[in-house]
Amino acid sequence: MRVNFTVNGRRYEADDVWEGESLLYVLRERMGLPGSKNACEQGECGSCTVRLDGVPVCSCLVAAGQVEGREVVTVEGLADFAARRSQAHPGRGHLPHAERSGGGCASGACGTALDKARQWEAEPVGEETRDTGELSPIQQAFIDAGAVQCGFCTPGLLVAADELLERNPEPSDADIREALSGNLCRCTGYEKILDAVRLAAARAEETV
Repeated sequence: MRVNFTVNGRRYEADDVWEGESLLYVLRERMGLPGSKNACEQGECGSCTVRLDGVPVCSCLVAAGQVEGREVVTVEGLADFAARRSQAHPGRGHLPHAERSGGGCASGACGTALDKARQWEAEPVGEETRDTGELSPIQQAFIDAGAVQCGFCTPGLLVAADELLERNPEPSDADIREALSGNLCRCTGYEKILDAVRLAAARAEETV
């Protein structure tokens, strides 16, 4: 069968696809997008997380035939996706607390003060700027907070964290843990990952 869908903002056709092939296989083997990692193939580790019509999914569990006419965002398109989102919705989600409804703020633990978040921020080297224009805010925060080790789980974590910050720009620690609970990491102990999401949230708040 032929599958027509949008990947990272571009229309694609994948030919000779067996309808039982996973979206992960199509992305990696037929489209040359290896960012989404193939690990457990059971939807348990989260390393293959992509966004399907905006929703984070384990691409190993999505059949290729299910994505006909739909939109997929992988880690390769995360920076461009974040830039387009920022242009289309400047300041989106950054509302005063009084104007918000719902979310994870009932405990009063919502958000991270910028001064506190700075403790996780790496210092720039010489005159070099961290903002190259090639990374999304969450990708840069992962680098600055030292949240990347072997990197195998990183693509899925980035996609899940980006979706969280789009939906809830001032997440509490509980919100972050819940959003990333489906993504396993064998290296970091998760604390640096949490630091990175806190840092990205604090930076976004600073720009409002």
